Amino acid sequence: MFISKNPDNTQPTTDIISYICAMSEKKVILDSGIEIKPLYTAANIEQEMPGQFPYTRGVHEGMYTAKPWTMRQYAGFSTAEASNERYHFLLNNGVNGLSVAFDLPTQIGYDSDDAMANGEVGKVGVAVDTIEDMERLFKGINLETVSTSMTINASGFILLALYIALAKRQGADIKKISGTIQNDILKEYAARGTYIYPPKPSMRIITDIFEYCSKEVPKWNTISISGYHIREAGSTAVQELAFTLSNGKAYLKAAIEKGLDINVFAKRLSFFFNAHNHLFEEVAKFRAARRIWANITKELGATNPDAQKLRFHTQTGGSTLTAQQPMNNIVRVTIQTLAATLGGTQSLHTNGFDEALSLPTEQAAGIALRTQQIVAEESGICDTVDPFAGSYYVETLTNEVEAEALKLIEKIDVMGGAVSAIEQGFIQEQIANSSYKYTQAIERNEKIIVGVNKYVSNDGIKIPIMKIDDSIQQTQIEQLTKFKANRNQEEVKQKLDKIVAVANSSENLMPSVIEAVEAHCTLGEIANVLRGIWGEYK
Repeated sequence: MFISKNPDNTQPTTDIISYICAMSEKKVILDSGIEIKPLYTAANIEQEMPGQFPYTRGVHEGMYTAKPWTMRQYAGFSTAEASNERYHFLLNNGVNGLSVAFDLPTQIGYDSDDAMANGEVGKVGVAVDTIEDMERLFKGINLETVSTSMTINASGFILLALYIALAKRQGADIKKISGTIQNDILKEYAARGTYIYPPKPSMRIITDIFEYCSKEVPKWNTISISGYHIREAGSTAVQELAFTLSNGKAYLKAAIEKGLDINVFAKRLSFFFNAHNHLFEEVAKFRAARRIWANITKELGATNPDAQKLRFHTQTGGSTLTAQQPMNNIVRVTIQTLAATLGGTQSLHTNGFDEALSLPTEQAAGIALRTQQIVAEESGICDTVDPFAGSYYVETLTNEVEAEALKLIEKIDVMGGAVSAIEQGFIQEQIANSSYKYTQAIERNEKIIVGVNKYVSNDGIKIPIMKIDDSIQQTQIEQLTKFKANRNQEEVKQKLDKIVAVANSSENLMPSVIEAVEAHCTLGEIANVLRGIWGEYK
């Protein structure tokens, strides 16, 4: 059936639009509450160009036509040696950026020999207690030439100090090292839970990092404001966008209040988003994110275009992976790869198909990387900028996602901002409610998950899984004991005392922490002396 047009040849007739809408009996409503129409037209589409404010079509004029996104596979498990082996495997297979996963004790500031670390060492990431662990982790890798992202928040300032100290050991110019620490504590309070200190000192640490890196490590992205874990906790796409950008707004305001120049520090802020299976909603989310952020930064005084641009890393959705028929996850990850790249991501991690069962095996990690490479090399995505631009559907959906996200951001602003909204439990409640509704929809078969509530079968395929041996903890403790025995204990005490003094002043914390790790203070020792001052968030 052909759609007739108006005499001016610009729009389908109202009668035809009404006819198509009437013929469509199926009503489609996204998890975010946005209703999908059976037909979209050119109404409300504005002409925008990539690389120009408000950057809806991309933060660079040429986007992937000039250079594909960075393929950055997330890896870290067991010991530093085992993780280093995986990094070399990935680098040898075409990865052009590393992404480090740390174990739970490292994330919350405990050494491997702490009673709180028992049973968790090396399980969900790599254990890093000391500068020697960091050295083993990056053995044979030149930190001046590789970009490294570290998923670390509460103890992120200590891991950054260890990374800088190692770069100096290698003889690198720290003004040339590049990478990112996640360093996003607000989403920990709202969605993930790996926090240490209360919000006020945590925000002080973050702004200290902004200040230090802008002067000393200018190529380092000082924060990766994360929507990924908000989405993993059960939020909708719109909530992921709104809560993440509200957190970003809080960080901007905190840095401005500290006296930092938004045109300087905002250039090194980055974001971290999730990619789920609804291709069009995800693309619209990414496009809307750039536009909203550009306007937020402009309203707060940013005039430098680089300070207005939202640059982001994407990871495919861990919570979308199923233990049932796990090979289906390869298809899911491919759809999510398309969503991220069609949405204009700057870097991407693709999950292994087996991650609903265990940490990814080398085979699964290899397939995940090849998925990115096939999309980059064979799909045509890199041939043109923002292929969905001008799509009636995607452009309209971008506007609708933006409008719904702005409603939530305005609610949070009225509450006093993200910190206040978290303290009042608003963001946590919103996420919990969405998660509950999503689960109910699956149980009622209103939302189809192939292999779970439809097309259910036992495919008979046995998937090898990765197991982390409990002996890893003992090995790590033995190395740590030896490390502590072979250092200058008086110097360690002096450096820890200096951290305490600096923490009780307005002086920037980062130089004293770098000095401490260089003097062989451990991650847990540094975290603990600050626990003694600031306490823990409950």
